[in-house]
This record gives sequence, structure tokens and C-alpha cells, in this order.
Amino acid sequence: MFNLAVLKDTVAIHPSNFGIPPEQALIAELNKKYANRILHDVGLCISVFDLSEVGEGKVRYGDGFLWYKTVFRIIIFRPFKSEVILGKIKNSEDGSIRVTLGFFDDIYIPEEWLPQPCCFDPNQTEYFWIPDCELTMRHEMLETPIADRTYFEKGDVVRLRVEGDEFTDDEPGPPKAQDGVAIVPPPPRQAPYSIVASMAESGLGPVSWWLGAEDNAMEEN
Repeated sequence: MFNLAVLKDTVAIHPSNFGIPPEQALIAELNKKYANRILHDVGLCISVFDLSEVGEGKVRYGDGFLWYKTVFRIIIFRPFKSEVILGKIKNSEDGSIRVTLGFFDDIYIPEEWLPQPCCFDPNQTEYFWIPDCELTMRHEMLETPIADRTYFEKGDVVRLRVEGDEFTDDEPGPPKAQDGVAIVPPPPRQAPYSIVASMAESGLGPVSWWLGAEDNAMEEN
């Protein structure tokens, strides 16, 4: 889930921080710049781990700052494919369930990667699964008794498997005019980094399901 990435940067130290040890001042400046930032094809930056190389501080004409060329390692959040992680259901909409880790909210489980058969309940705004059910049509599943449904509820702790991730370069641009008159609104902004996961296999999904199954198995034995 967490990895180390090696990066290079030139860091400026303000004269007011000259009394601080250079390493401490450099790490503070690097964290200001990188912490909680998405780097394309790298991941979500958490914090600087250490400094690998630090050049001699040099003053540039006109600003009074000390500039350091640095090579550093930073902690990155980017789960690998097939990694199993725990999260909480943040919300559901027709098509997918969104899961949060607390510090990262853009994990999505598409409907096709949920236990089947499943269906989105527009009244509850939640997905539900009916074990050992042969129904496949949505309207048929929505007519089943609520007591037969097992819901994926908001706040449930879930175990999921990472299937892939996506980086999006979604820099806003100027509004576009159409035929010289109408202004076309920009499309909705996408998350710069998102993860697609699944909960379709045995052992995945709400943790409470499997804890209950283990308790029942122990009672039967």
C-alpha cells in the first residue's frame, strides 16, 4: 500500500529559517510542497522519508534565499494490483460503491465487481446482495422482501481487492464558445488519482459478514 519514491528538487530556504538545521528546514519545505499531492504515475505523496543527497546551499542574486539541490525519498500511497486492503463505504450510487480509507476517498467498486446477484436500491441509496438467488433482472430483485436482502451499508468496514488505478490530468481551461454565442460549461472535474477495486470473491466485502460466518462455523464444530 505504501512505497518509497526517489525524487529530485531544488529547494529554497527563507532567511528567517537560517537558524534551523538545514536538513530539518529542507524536509519542512519539501513537505509543504509535496504532502497530500498527487504525482502523475507515482501516487499520493504522504511525507518525506529522508534526504539522500543535499548539495551546497547557494544564494541567488536578488532574493536572499539559500537554494539547495536535493535528492530525497518520499512515502507514497499507491496499492499494487491484487493487494487486499480495508476501507469504509463512503456512499453508493447507481453503478458503483465508493470506499474511503480516511485519508483517501477515491476508491470505486463497479457493480460488476460486487457479489452477484446484486442490485441498487434507489430508496435506500445502497446496493444489496441476495445469497443463493437465481434472479438477475433488476425489477425482480427490487420486488424481493427486504428481509432477504443483505445491504452494503454506509460506514461498513469492507475488505476489497485492488484491480487497477488511473491518473487523470484534469487541468481546467478557459470556457469554450459555441458558434460565437453560447458558453459551453466545462465537464465535471475528475479525481486526479482513483482506484478501481472488487468485492466479488469469497472473503471480500463487509468484514461483519465473514466474522459472522466464522462464528457460525465454530458453533457447528
